[in-house]
Amino acid sequence: MTDRRDVLIVGAGPAGTAAAITLARSGRSVTVLDKAPRGRDKICGDGLTAGALRHLEHLGLTPDAVPSWIDVDDVILTSPGGVQRTFPLPRGKGRFASIARRADLDAALVDLAEAAGAELVFDTAVDGVEQLGGGVAVDAGGNRYTADWLIAADGMWSPTRKLLGLPDESYRGEWHAFRQYFVDVDERATRELHVWFDADLLPGYIWSFPIGDGVANVGFGIQRGGRWSTQDMKRLWPDILSRPHIRAVIGADARPESPHRAWPIPARLGERTLASGRVLFVGDAAAATDPMTGEGIGQALETGIDAATAMIEESDPAVVISRYTRELHRGMVRDHHLADALSGVLASPVGTEWSLRAAGATEWTRRNFARWLFEDYPRAVLGTPHRWHRRTFTNPGAYAGA
Repeated sequence: MTDRRDVLIVGAGPAGTAAAITLARSGRSVTVLDKAPRGRDKICGDGLTAGALRHLEHLGLTPDAVPSWIDVDDVILTSPGGVQRTFPLPRGKGRFASIARRADLDAALVDLAEAAGAELVFDTAVDGVEQLGGGVAVDAGGNRYTADWLIAADGMWSPTRKLLGLPDESYRGEWHAFRQYFVDVDERATRELHVWFDADLLPGYIWSFPIGDGVANVGFGIQRGGRWSTQDMKRLWPDILSRPHIRAVIGADARPESPHRAWPIPARLGERTLASGRVLFVGDAAAATDPMTGEGIGQALETGIDAATAMIEESDPAVVISRYTRELHRGMVRDHHLADALSGVLASPVGTEWSLRAAGATEWTRRNFARWLFEDYPRAVLGTPHRWHRRTFTNPGAYAGA
């Protein structure tokens, strides 16, 4: 039996720890429960967009706290026809794109949450959730935890959602991704970020992200309902790795560091329940991943911070829920609608060729396309004037003063 706290959080990934850090720094008592052991490695592409970097800076995370952190200056995209274009990110104005192993990033966020005063409990699965008159109770690890609020940051197949009677058993996500770490990669793969839009995978893509020490995260993602099924991915992997344009970057001597892994990507924000009673859903539990790129870290951080902020600044439960859901619908949901539409354009080789040609037409379009692609500003910023500000398109990147 434990004492009551202000907020319980289920899940110690980026969404849960972002919420915990925000709440604990405001003086709220917070306990985070996670079924995995401390230091677990979440399968991920490991990319950090400008949007994610700004949230990490806001939370107080410093790059030197993440051993595998590496910054990227250019995005190199290859069209279905084999045309390679380099899209530069601004130099000398902060960080706009970085790569970090998820195990390292999550560990640094856990350390920040504990330093802020949050309690973190690992190896503890939740097996009961009960809505109370003025709060919520959670049964986990033989204990009952009670709180005013519960934030569910427990992934796409959220146990909290299921325990509340809100399951969606047929939901498998919009995308599926597959990745493997490679060592002894060529020098280009240790410093360059590559994305290939091969025609047979559209609107999916192949990537190679550098993570330092001669290692690269190499993988690919496909959209469900397309040419390939998720069961095809393991069979496709040797063929993808043998493609000449892939080997030209990762090198003939590249070899696996560890087994390949695959994971589903939920990108249905606005269609899944975001709140139920005294429970708010964040990150993958809210299906908040970008539907065009599959990026989810920035969205996880943002939803966690937004949920925590609503609890800090509002006292009426109905207003907390209204504020959180309204904030997402006024911003991120609109971004996702636009990204989903653009994903349809990228579903065909012609659409992808045209899009990349237009994006690479001039120095200005190349620079601003890279910033838009890496979420330096919101996807649908032009259609949401309430998010405009004087330096919307000229903001420095994250950590500009470091």
